Amino acid sequence: MHIDLTGRTALVTGSTQGIGAAIATGLARAGARVGISGRTKERVEEAIARIGGEAPGADLVPVAADVTTEEGARQVADALPQVDILVNNLGIFGPVDPLDISDEEWRRYFEVNVLAAVRLIRQYLPGMTERGWGRIQNIASDSAVVIPAEMIHYGMSKTALLAVTRGFAKQAAGSGVTVNSVIAGPTHTGGVEDFVYGLVDRDLPWDEAQRVFMREHRPQSLLQRLIEPEEIANMVVYLASDQASATTGGALRVDGGYVDSILP
Repeated sequence: MHIDLTGRTALVTGSTQGIGAAIATGLARAGARVGISGRTKERVEEAIARIGGEAPGADLVPVAADVTTEEGARQVADALPQVDILVNNLGIFGPVDPLDISDEEWRRYFEVNVLAAVRLIRQYLPGMTERGWGRIQNIASDSAVVIPAEMIHYGMSKTALLAVTRGFAKQAAGSGVTVNSVIAGPTHTGGVEDFVYGLVDRDLPWDEAQRVFMREHRPQSLLQRLIEPEEIANMVVYLASDQASATTGGALRVDGGYVDSILP
């Protein structure tokens, strides 16, 4: 399948590292102009240099702003007034004993993982519907369906993101704009390495630590390994394409068979 996104402008939040950077790279390789989003100018510039090396000739736009705030969203709109493909990837996670999660942390997870995405959808969806074409994708998690005992607040935020996706897909019905969630399974990123080593012996080599983590903490994975960020990006690039025009309102799994369900 040949995917050509030439002429499309994309914004990927949280795209200076990890899954976001892989998604940005995939979209750029497909020909899209891509906004690289991060909190600081320095991190964004570093990411642009790295992504540009992996996608030679890419048209990359620096977007240094805190998208979890209203002011940050306005700064994003100044940098990219028109967006055809919006990928809400930004998210935070971390293990906390359920009884120790403070009110402030509950609110912070909702603000960062849910409301930031809602704000950008409100900002860009009207223009997409006016033009009769658009792609909105919210990067969710297996934790939205299989709530982890050590991260209830994170699971809550990702469950909420699935509801947000379905609701906005209904708002965009018949407009030529699709709205979907991508349910990412346990994925190999720098942050996840820290998370894994918080649960298993830090003296173990990475390959062994990963196997122990999957066996002891994610035994239902059919893949039996962590997913690579590029594997998530492949789904996102497809959903951003014309070929995915009949897929909307969905929660597409790239979870390595982690969720024990035949749907979605």
